[in-house]
This record gives sequence, C-alpha cells and structure tokens, in this order.
Amino acid sequence: MPSRPLGIGPAGQATAQAIERLRAARGYSQRRLAARVTAVGRPMTFTQLSRIERLVRRCDIDDLVAIAAALGVPPHALLGDGVVRRRGESGAT
Repeated sequence: MPSRPLGIGPAGQATAQAIERLRAARGYSQRRLAARVTAVGRPMTFTQLSRIERLVRRCDIDDLVAIAAALGVPPHALLGDGVVRRRGESGAT
C-alpha cells in the first residue's frame, strides 16, 4: 500500500511555527526542549520535535500540551494566529 502524504493544515502549520519561535526565543535547542517535554511526562526525542517543526510529523494534542508546559505557556499560545474555519464558512464579512 503506498503511503499517503501527511496533510498538515493551517492550524498545524501555525503550531509548528509557534513552537519553533518560542523555543528559539527561550534559547532552547531542540534537544533541550525535547528533554524538558520528556521531563513533564511526554517522552519525546529531538528528532520527533524537529519533525514537528519541519511539518513532517503531526503535533497531536498530547504533544501540544506537553510542549506548552515545557515552554511555560498555555496550550492555546501554540495555536498561533492560524485561522481555522468550519466547513462551509467563507470567511467573508
């Protein structure tokens, strides 16, 4: 069975960018942040974190909560400014 491409939408892209931005702002390497995520109870390698930031791996809700805790921010801070609309919404005002 051929593999399907991993479709990461606007919210996932915004989350990956927010993780990278906040990590860099705190001066954390990927290795250091991954160790902090592991310390809060969600085992994560720096490779997994790198794949999230590079949009190769999805950031699931458990990852999001643990990464937020490791960065010292509420989970919603990692959702970025990405606009996610419900199906059928046009966005017109």
